[in-house]
Amino acid sequence: MADKPETMLLTVLLKHDQTMNLDQIQAHLKKADWWERFPVEGSRVVSWTVAMGLGQIVTLELPPALLPLVNVELERSAWGAYRTECYPTYDFVPVRERIRERVKNGGQ
Repeated sequence: MADKPETMLLTVLLKHDQTMNLDQIQAHLKKADWWERFPVEGSRVVSWTVAMGLGQIVTLELPPALLPLVNVELERSAWGAYRTECYPTYDFVPVRERIRERVKNGGQ
């Protein structure tokens, strides 16, 4: 069995520019070809959530080498419609379960 290629998770906050309404945001995204260019090829959308009053929260799985391409694409097509924040992230569920078991068995 081959080793799984190295990947990372990246959570991207796309905060709505509230100086624009939805039609203006959509026009900007269309002009920038956002829906065809993001996420970049070679990355996978793990989740894409809308948070009312905030914007959108996208978690991508990608090889670390694609991080610069994601950055450039956000700068190229998201800026102007969104303020962006990016955070390397990881799945905490397995960690939580290990901690829960350890505490259940008297540990900390």
